[in-house]
Amino acid sequence: MTQRLADNRIAIQNAADFGRVAVMYGGDSVERDVSLDSGKAVLTALQARGIDAHGWDTADHQLTEFAVAGFDRVWLALHGTGGEDGSVQGALQWLDTPYTGSGVLASSLAMDKVRSKQLFQQAGIATPEYVVVCSPGDAKVAADVLGFPLVLKPVGQGSSVGMSKVFDASELSAAVDLALSFASPAMAECCIVGSESTVAVLQGQALSSIRIETPRVFYDYRAKYESDNTQYYCPGTDDAELERQLHDMAVAAFSVLGCEGWGRVDFMTGSDGEPQVLEVNTLPGMTSHSLVPIAAKVAGIDFEELCWRVLETSFSEQPVTELRGAVANGA
Repeated sequence: MTQRLADNRIAIQNAADFGRVAVMYGGDSVERDVSLDSGKAVLTALQARGIDAHGWDTADHQLTEFAVAGFDRVWLALHGTGGEDGSVQGALQWLDTPYTGSGVLASSLAMDKVRSKQLFQQAGIATPEYVVVCSPGDAKVAADVLGFPLVLKPVGQGSSVGMSKVFDASELSAAVDLALSFASPAMAECCIVGSESTVAVLQGQALSSIRIETPRVFYDYRAKYESDNTQYYCPGTDDAELERQLHDMAVAAFSVLGCEGWGRVDFMTGSDGEPQVLEVNTLPGMTSHSLVPIAAKVAGIDFEELCWRVLETSFSEQPVTELRGAVANGA
């Protein structure tokens, strides 16, 4: 039995209504280990709620195997390339298999930091100034334009993979080499010195912001997934107006990319007190160090219920509509 609520939630009452569920995790991206942690945590939670859920490591199984495996829907716990970039979403749509979260186009746009920032700018959503970097020469131009410190990152990676905070010209060369080592252009971004925060979006609603404090140079891969010294504060501010602004901007950024179901929007707020959107993550982590479960808990949603709620997003019809619309417009 399903029930459509006033927000964007399609509530499922019985575990059997989900059918046979594949939790897709692992894969072969550089974020494989995090994906395994996320997927296994989700799998355990779904099974505890009586859902007929099974793990499916895409590194161990071919798409042809999945096509005949008899799954009714997919909980996507893949991170990085091949999982967040629309690739697996397109394959699942071709197989007419519902899945959690955003569709093909939105996933691809969110993974592409340059195109997502272009859309943010067109929509009037504040985002740090940036320069596309395809060579060491581009990086020097970017440094002249943006000044130091600046942030260098691959355009198509997540979890701060390949990202460096560059304080002066002596550090530029190594940072460029790292950022360009991931087979895609890089991006130099103006470094906003201030408070880092994130806002989770779940079924159309923004959850309480989380302020992140780390003793490391920035909130990098180790700070996100390995360090026990990273501190999280939820809500991230006691300023009601700033909290409302973060919520509104998160929902706007999520919407302008066409994202659906659930995700997370990352911010930096500088000394001027004005938050700026860094990026949208359409498949956030679900590990013990992850942010969406923290915000959900503050909202009274425990981890098992969160996994259930995310699985409910697989009942949305938007991804199919999105793809058909793209084809109709010649994309």
